[in-house]
Amino acid sequence: MRRADGRGLRELREISFERGVNRYAEGSALVRWGDTHVLCTASLEEKVPPFMRGDGAGWITAEYAMLPRATAQRSPRDAAKGRVNGRASEIQRLIGRSLRAAVELSQLGERTVTIDCDVLQADGGTRTASISAGFIALFDALRFMRETEKITEIPLKKQIAAVSVGKVGGRIMLDLCYEEDAAAEVDANLVMTGAGDFIELQGTGEGGSFSRAELAEIIAAGWNGIAEIQRMQRDVLELSEGERELFDRCV
Repeated sequence: MRRADGRGLRELREISFERGVNRYAEGSALVRWGDTHVLCTASLEEKVPPFMRGDGAGWITAEYAMLPRATAQRSPRDAAKGRVNGRASEIQRLIGRSLRAAVELSQLGERTVTIDCDVLQADGGTRTASISAGFIALFDALRFMRETEKITEIPLKKQIAAVSVGKVGGRIMLDLCYEEDAAAEVDANLVMTGAGDFIELQGTGEGGSFSRAELAEIIAAGWNGIAEIQRMQRDVLELSEGERELFDRCV
């Protein structure tokens, strides 16, 4: 079966990552994931939240927002509403949790890295694109810290990437665009490590249910997609020999 955009059921959309797109940020990455485009920047601050002061460990957090014309109809900015909407709040917590799992926080010192994820254009999968590109921006920020001798080595624990999988018209599909996501009976987001372990698995029966066999199919499709995304991450990061060994140890 071919999908509306010509892909097979287990094919990712066309994905490209571009690093260093913000001259000021310690790390940055622009991801073009089909018609979803997200800019991720990593900013380093020499402080941690109050609840972590004195522990000697660092912190990684995230903020997520969609530009007003990221979608077909203009949406008001959160600043105009005076608060972050519930969906954005849930997504940025997911991004933060996912990227914290990538790093040994005790080796950062009392520093915070904030990953800002700004959706320039949305066509489904903005949270998984943000996590996958956010990892690239985060790794470049860790490189900056090593190069400026704030840390002696990159404290990477896991390579992290994410993808969506859904059940649409009774069929399991990898990497849903907006039209597919809107019609999905089941919607899932998978965040996984380079070893294939889960950081997070979100699965919801939007308009139906799914069996244990279908869950296994969702997981298999998601892992195949994530493994491909992680190869792209490694390629765009242009790893040195020592960094390749570091990634290999993280598997």
